[in-house]
Amino acid sequence: MAFTFFFRDLDPLQHGVHFLLQAASGRTRVKIWDAGCAFGPEPYTLAILLAERMNPFAFRNVQLIATDYDAPLLETMREGIYPWEQVQRIPIDLFQKYFTPVEGREGHFRIADVISQRVELVHHDLTSLVPVRDGFSLIVCKNVLLHLQPSERIEVFHMFHKALEPGGILLTEHTQKMPADMAPYYEQLVSDSQVFRKRDAAV
Repeated sequence: MAFTFFFRDLDPLQHGVHFLLQAASGRTRVKIWDAGCAFGPEPYTLAILLAERMNPFAFRNVQLIATDYDAPLLETMREGIYPWEQVQRIPIDLFQKYFTPVEGREGHFRIADVISQRVELVHHDLTSLVPVRDGFSLIVCKNVLLHLQPSERIEVFHMFHKALEPGGILLTEHTQKMPADMAPYYEQLVSDSQVFRKRDAAV
């Protein structure tokens, strides 16, 4: 698996949080899908960013579903313990707020319950083309689409479109441009980042 770490590729995630909070203003529950979560740094980073932008009551209404086809990776995420090299790029104030040293495991740190409790782990294969659920305000899919054939990517983008609520936000990896065939379905929101809003007129 590719090495990853907390707060990696931060700008797109911050854009996603910004537009998510705009779209979800006033909602009683916010549903997010991180598709291809690996062993957890990305969805947990996303949860930390949301915790910092939302009041505690609103953050308790966040439901972040993190999926991956690799069950052992999900078990690593479930444990919530990470070595220093994966957390060292977190701003020090956030690191001290959301991580504690693990007794008996030098150089390893456990993520706080307030973050991990907002994340549900589900085994799921994107190529099944069956969404894990529906009604999502935000879908994040990074470092996965590059492994698919162009025709498969289009099918996955159609699946995401169906799984997003009206006006929902889709965030993808910067190396994988939105296929031209999907222009009727998504509106790009940031010129230098792959952040999109669902076009509700597409059928």
